[in-house]
Amino acid sequence: MFAVITSGGKQYRVQEGDVIRVEKLKGEAGDALSLTPLFVAGDQVLSGQDAARFTVSAEVVDHGKHKKIYIRKYKSGVQYRKRTGHRQQFTALRITGIKG
Repeated sequence: MFAVITSGGKQYRVQEGDVIRVEKLKGEAGDALSLTPLFVAGDQVLSGQDAARFTVSAEVVDHGKHKKIYIRKYKSGVQYRKRTGHRQQFTALRITGIKG
């Protein structure tokens, strides 16, 4: 059985035992979370109101930062060059179960 959940404006396909990285959430390592799925599939496919009666339980594994990305800006003819960087923070979640 798998489910599609949403977190931080993105959707993730998860099954029990998966570890996913989502946008940073509040909570310490070991805390439990409950997420509502958009879509559940297994023996049968459920979405909308039918999927809303299911819950996806997850555990916070840790917090961290993704690999650094660099942004370069350049305008020809005016000697304009700029380089900046960004590291997005994440929360790693372990999916402990899908129940309904």
